[in-house]
Amino acid sequence: MGDADAPPTVEDPVAARRDALVERLDGAVTAALELCAVYLGDRLGYYRALAAGPLTPAGLAARTGTHERYAREWLEQQAVAGVLDVDNPPAPPAARRFGLPPGHAEALADPDSPNYAAPLARIAVGATRPLAAVLEAFRTGGGVPFAAYGADFREGMADGNRASHLRLGPDRLATIPDLDARLRADPPARVADIGCGAGWSCIGIARAYPEVRVDGFDLDAASVALARGNVADAGLGDRVRVEARDIGDPALAGRYDLVMAIFCLHDLPRPVDILRAMRRLAGPEGVVLLADPAAGERFLDPGNDADVERQFYGFSVLHCLPVGMAEQPSAATGAVMRPGVLRGYARDAGFRSVEILPNDNPWTAFYRLHP
Repeated sequence: MGDADAPPTVEDPVAARRDALVERLDGAVTAALELCAVYLGDRLGYYRALAAGPLTPAGLAARTGTHERYAREWLEQQAVAGVLDVDNPPAPPAARRFGLPPGHAEALADPDSPNYAAPLARIAVGATRPLAAVLEAFRTGGGVPFAAYGADFREGMADGNRASHLRLGPDRLATIPDLDARLRADPPARVADIGCGAGWSCIGIARAYPEVRVDGFDLDAASVALARGNVADAGLGDRVRVEARDIGDPALAGRYDLVMAIFCLHDLPRPVDILRAMRRLAGPEGVVLLADPAAGERFLDPGNDADVERQFYGFSVLHCLPVGMAEQPSAATGAVMRPGVLRGYARDAGFRSVEILPNDNPWTAFYRLHP
């Protein structure tokens, strides 16, 4: 009998799954190294220099005050990775000219664009900065303070959220009719932005609603300093104030028409206490809004967005859970705060219900908490 009559080979499913994992991890190494190279390009100003036009290695080094040999290696790596174009590959190394392809300058060098992705590299690098401390936290059940993640994480988050936070008024608040009407009415509305970070959400609201007064609160001193500088640069110091202040202060109760917390509740050790304080700040008439990482109702539900949950679980393991565990007692929420978990927190804080607001962004969930 010939080979054509041989029984078909039966693939070993265990071996196939193993091989797929090995291949995936190998690809992940390449992706991680390329992400770190993007980090270098962002931090060294290489992308901003190239946004003005193609450069040789010597030209890039001269424009950015860096070493020519390092600049050449980075340029070649970026070309091999497909991030940059090179117009003359056969030329001697020093003569090659490298440039950003159409669209790549927006993603890598335009902080005003909603497609600005360079800060993702800073966030990822920052998330690994205290890795030894995270290892120890896993062993002991302790935590890692937010400050340990340094400027890369803080500034990466600020720059990565800048464009969307500046559009918070027209893109989100204007879609809630009763809130939009109050923010446009007299007397001027007051807004409390909890965990305001670099202050871009405060600035975005103040720009969208020219009479509104915004108070930003954050307990990270470096973030407060960053926010105050951004507010001053925006010329909004007369209507936007940023403080390192405990929102549980009874003097703040009932003073605000809108109280919001954007992408911070899941990081906080005692979310129920924070929600109680937000409820007091809003009083009986104010609106309480939350934005947090989008998560499906159930773990590993087929309807979940797997890519979104993979990324948020990755950040949770390295950053969100350790930060949330840095103070005890802690709810130990983690980044993937499913709606049912939030409903429980809100109920314990005295809210009547949680409304999931319509939204087409797969990465963010917006909630309105009703007293």
